[in-house]
Amino acid sequence: MKVIQFLIILFFVMPTISSAKVNVVYPNIPNPPKKIDDTKLKTFIVLMNENDATEALTKLIKEKHKSIKVRKTYSTVFDGFSIASTYKDIERIKQLYGEKIKAVYESSTYKQTIDESVPYIGSDAVRHILSPDNEHLTGYGIKVGIIDTGIDYSHPDLHRNYAGGFDFVDQDNDPMESKGVHGPLTMHGTHVAGIIAANGSQRHQGVAPEAEIIAYRTLGPDGYGSSEQVIAAIEQAIKDKVDVLNLSLGNTINGPDWPTSLALDKAVDHGIIAITSSGNSGPNAWTVGSPGTSTKAIVVGASTPPLNIPYITAGLNSKQPIDLQPIMNAADWTLRGTQQVVFAGLGKKEDYTDKQLRGKVALVERGEISFLEKAMHAKEAGAKAIIVYNNVAGELAGGFEVPIDFPAVTVTQEAGQQIMQYLSQGITCHFKKIEDTLALFSSRGPVTHTWAIKPDVLAPGVSINSTVPERKYMSMQGTSMAAPHVAGAAALLKQAHPNWNPHQIKAALMNTAKLLVDENGNVLKPHEQGAGRIQINEAIHTKALIYPSSLTFGMFHHKAPRTQSKLTVTIENVTNQPIKISFNEPENQPAIHWKLPIANHIPAKSKKQFTITADVTPSQLGDGIHAGYIAVEAESQLIHLPYQFVVEEPDYPRVMGFQFQQGMEPATYEYEMYLPRGADEIGIALFNPETSHFVAFLDYATEVPRGLFKKQLSSKELKVPAGVYQSLIFAKKAGKQDAFETYIEIVD
Repeated sequence: MKVIQFLIILFFVMPTISSAKVNVVYPNIPNPPKKIDDTKLKTFIVLMNENDATEALTKLIKEKHKSIKVRKTYSTVFDGFSIASTYKDIERIKQLYGEKIKAVYESSTYKQTIDESVPYIGSDAVRHILSPDNEHLTGYGIKVGIIDTGIDYSHPDLHRNYAGGFDFVDQDNDPMESKGVHGPLTMHGTHVAGIIAANGSQRHQGVAPEAEIIAYRTLGPDGYGSSEQVIAAIEQAIKDKVDVLNLSLGNTINGPDWPTSLALDKAVDHGIIAITSSGNSGPNAWTVGSPGTSTKAIVVGASTPPLNIPYITAGLNSKQPIDLQPIMNAADWTLRGTQQVVFAGLGKKEDYTDKQLRGKVALVERGEISFLEKAMHAKEAGAKAIIVYNNVAGELAGGFEVPIDFPAVTVTQEAGQQIMQYLSQGITCHFKKIEDTLALFSSRGPVTHTWAIKPDVLAPGVSINSTVPERKYMSMQGTSMAAPHVAGAAALLKQAHPNWNPHQIKAALMNTAKLLVDENGNVLKPHEQGAGRIQINEAIHTKALIYPSSLTFGMFHHKAPRTQSKLTVTIENVTNQPIKISFNEPENQPAIHWKLPIANHIPAKSKKQFTITADVTPSQLGDGIHAGYIAVEAESQLIHLPYQFVVEEPDYPRVMGFQFQQGMEPATYEYEMYLPRGADEIGIALFNPETSHFVAFLDYATEVPRGLFKKQLSSKELKVPAGVYQSLIFAKKAGKQDAFETYIEIVD
């Protein structure tokens, strides 16, 4: 059996649905209306009971209820379908087929959160500039490849830009998004394409609205695709000679030598400006995943564009803000002032019995049923909004399959418990204007083994409005939405400077990025933001290019003597006049001394090389990441070069990417795991899932080399009976151990 590494699109996905009793939810109305326009068709979503066939009921409706139009079927997020019907007909369907139906609710559409991200990064500001071909900077003549779920090239804002592509899922020349015929409807690639190059005359304009879009469909209806497909798409993009390539996808393997990362490096070697997302596994360090570990690609994290963000405080006198995370496809949270809150357990239908919810906010715990069901039950009970708090530590993100006209947000477990303490006093709703903050979900670096700084830059990735299939628009968030902002920016830069290579384009975006700060005014760390948030206008007008645009000085050990680590950078004057270059030493840090070049002049349209030396005394430094910025002045332009090094073995995950399956040979099994720096010891311990008692070691090894470790075991070697086992996978390196739990099934 061939082992395939899977990648997933990097935006927040929706939870699945479990069973519930039949109910109808009318958006904006606490109870079913007494007077309604029963001649008007509305769209309803019908959820089926788990054991009932959607296909059979939709066929029956088509045959016996000609006035009702079946629109879509769903099979992943839930079993069900959507129909166009009157209120009277939907009540009739409920009466006739109620035993087959779990729930019915009306679908509504909403105003999107924002449409400001494109002008915010400076795309509109450069439209008046002319390219060498005397064209305005709109991406005209630039080919942008998109490796994703395909695109709906019939969308009115995209059809002008579509220039072909290939479907690596169905192996044909039609990379159309999945329409739900052979799997669930997808929309991710269309959303990404709209951010890059939507060209609607009125509704939506992407960053580079006249760029050509070439779609490579590598992710199927479930949003997953294999490394094999992605690498094939990268190869095809090279053959097609695209100028820019966007990959809003990734996995959890933080290693520079993962195949997709290496393939992307090769694409850059062939002259392609490659852009990929960092991932949505933040806020911890070491969470960037391949291909976001590519050395030569531009890796993008997510920042916030200008947003009016709601937050709450619990209790009458509390000043401690509680951040609200919007549930995707829910109505905007517009509540203000003091609100009464009622706790409703897990949000099941029976949890609302004898609860007085009308006009109040429902507080429920995550678990057992989906966000959608929790919201539906709260709405039916008369609540005006719902707050779902996490059942484990950390942030909680999710979404609904379709837009629902009901405010729904999530909070952390800690925040939920805080609200519980002040139920009698309620909550107070506030709003704050934010912009240029680092999204919590955005994956951070560094890259393991090479200790490279990733992401390279940030771009807006929160509440981004863009195109989705069937002529529609939707707000999504994730680093998937941040990367195409940079892809569009790269298209504009390539049009403005057609002779620039990928390294020069990357340098222009990084050298002119805006450094972001945290809520206390401290500059974010390089492994969090790279060089900062992109600014297209400044990148177009840069005076100098410095590359490499981030500096990695490697690893130092405490026992080592005072050490000098040297790196060479190239500084290119891209103006028609000589420019003066001067280096400013970073803030004074104990045990780190810098030897920086003296001020120098670079003639017009020429380049020079300079050596930057970090003089480090490791014994005086603590373990972990040490980083900052070196400021370089190029006439009036100030460029910040992020730098980084590590001392001893930092706290990166020692093991990741574990898979276990039956082998290709009879009576064999095989497993694999990725070890970023190798391991002194690895092991797979099996436990009884009911009692948690130790059963046996499935395998144990020492002195394992770095990289992807694979091993085949015979059934005789396993020495455990067939069954499902709770397993602990661990790896130890340099005295530090990491482990995680999963389940392993052994069959006869």
